[in-house]
Amino acid sequence: MFFRAETWRDHCSDLDHPALLSRAMDEAALERVLTLVALIPPGEVAAYGEIGAIAGVGARRVGAILSRYGADLPWWRVTNASGDPPRHLRERAFEHWAREGIAVKPNGRGCAIARWGTDQHVLARRFAAHMRLESPQE
Repeated sequence: MFFRAETWRDHCSDLDHPALLSRAMDEAALERVLTLVALIPPGEVAAYGEIGAIAGVGARRVGAILSRYGADLPWWRVTNASGDPPRHLRERAFEHWAREGIAVKPNGRGCAIARWGTDQHVLARRFAAHMRLESPQE
């Protein structure tokens, strides 16, 4: 499932909120982030900063986009750089991880991102291929 910003406009009335626009949360960035999250394979995670590096936005912007528009995405596959999901979503994320075979670290906070992290270069290639498929052919 891949996302177009115009589709989200139908479901998210706050896309036109002036505060969001003033923060430059543009539709293209929204589409890039949501598509990248959808491309993370089951059983793997990616850090906010890794998603942001490919999408051309900061890690905090990735988190803001996911908090507003990520409910229908595999949000549990996005963690901080240490492999930890947000504290308030930890238990729900762990339930998803158990189904996908992702092991929780002994400290109980998240996963070992070195073991479960998706290959950022592979993710970037998948994203580029997807964007080529989605762009109008000349």
